[in-house]
Amino acid sequence: MSLDLGPALAHPFTGVSPAAVAALGPLTIGKVRDIVDLGDTIALIATDRLSAFDHVLGTVPYRGQVLNELAVWWFDQIADLVPSHVVEVPDENVTIGKKCTTLPVEVVVRGQLSGSTSTALWTSYAAGQRTIYGIDFPDGMAKNDPLPEAIITPTTKAGRGGHDEPITESEIVAQGLVGHELWEQVRSVALAVFERGRRVAADAGLVLVDTKYEFGLDAEGTLTIIDEVHTPDSSRFWRASTVDERRAAGEEPENLDKEYVRLAYVRAGFDPAAGDEPWPLPEQLARQTAGVYQETFAALTGRTFEPADYPAAERVSAALHAVVD
Repeated sequence: MSLDLGPALAHPFTGVSPAAVAALGPLTIGKVRDIVDLGDTIALIATDRLSAFDHVLGTVPYRGQVLNELAVWWFDQIADLVPSHVVEVPDENVTIGKKCTTLPVEVVVRGQLSGSTSTALWTSYAAGQRTIYGIDFPDGMAKNDPLPEAIITPTTKAGRGGHDEPITESEIVAQGLVGHELWEQVRSVALAVFERGRRVAADAGLVLVDTKYEFGLDAEGTLTIIDEVHTPDSSRFWRASTVDERRAAGEEPENLDKEYVRLAYVRAGFDPAAGDEPWPLPEQLARQTAGVYQETFAALTGRTFEPADYPAAERVSAALHAVVD
């Protein structure tokens, strides 16, 4: 496969300009989300910026809206398991959230023996390791097999420009990153949320492969789930009907998440370790990825994705002013 690395897709919504919301409070431009400080709360503004992996620059049409609406939908599905940071959703691209103290680890939960990076479960398992991330694995497993039970393989939460690093659960407690009792609560909640996600995904014809969760403590010290939950950016999904067929053909399952972009570049021969030059996202691949995100949204929620009217910057600014006025 070859990619025409022409100009990135031009799309009306690539973010909200600082000038559009300057009167509301300090604005932080994030990698994929802009954050406005509203005093007691924060406004999380989902954008169309891509976060598939290092070096790729571009936007995917309506990606921000898909992620925002889907995450909010998921928060409703797990409300009986853990409270979320959501206070209000004034716009398709905006969530008003409680201010929380973010825990310094990201909780990665995995349900399949998958992956191809140097730190992936399958890479270590294929090299002969049977104790990975401090967890024992049985002999005789094949790539992409379901694990006997879901496992947690947490990472550090890197600062801006850094990379998350694997860390064991015992190291989290020993280093004082999260206390023992709180970590046990985090662990229990994460596994329960993942199991709920797997059941919902299975009913939608999808396999929830793995995911990451971010947790925080609200002003009362209550464990709260923040960021996103089970979106094509925070999780990996396979189309369930293709798993066995593709395995028999020696191929990877069909991804319905941000891996769609990563794998397109890999198939085209691009090596992220080969240099620091950014890769523009081709228009055709951007549009195809938009279709994948929207298909995942529709499968999970049972409703067709409806794009919001644009221009988004003015619409989002008006929605935020309505919240604080």
